[in-house]
Amino acid sequence: MRTLALILMLLATPLAAVEPDEMLDDPVLEQRARDLSKGLRCLVCRNESIDESNASLAKDLRLLVRERLVAGDSDDEAVAFIVDRYGEYVLLTPTTGGANWILWGAGPLMLLLAGGVGAAYLRRRSTAPAPQDAGLSPEEAKELEEILHR
Repeated sequence: MRTLALILMLLATPLAAVEPDEMLDDPVLEQRARDLSKGLRCLVCRNESIDESNASLAKDLRLLVRERLVAGDSDDEAVAFIVDRYGEYVLLTPTTGGANWILWGAGPLMLLLAGGVGAAYLRRRSTAPAPQDAGLSPEEAKELEEILHR
């Protein structure tokens, strides 16, 4: 019995936090609202969509999405309305335009830069002359003998 319970817990997927009083009567509009809600970040929970979050702000955002769809907005217009109000951080997948190119390109650019620096270091290291062992000077040898025989 415990094994079955463990398997069911591992297979459980997160349930949507959408409450019955939020749902629209039109199933097509409701599906559009659910699809949009899955791409919007809960600003309280940070890395959870508003479709999955139980936070009151997430509920407000879900209702706002539905309100915009009922008003006749397209999907892009509804998302743009929310982004204009809350900023681009509300998108779970940020856009790749404008200043975000810097953020999208910074990771690969740093990887290439680190690879270049590492390759240059290894190349310089392999061509550097081997250190010569000069041995001890007569004074150092005498001092070493004195230390060892104390």
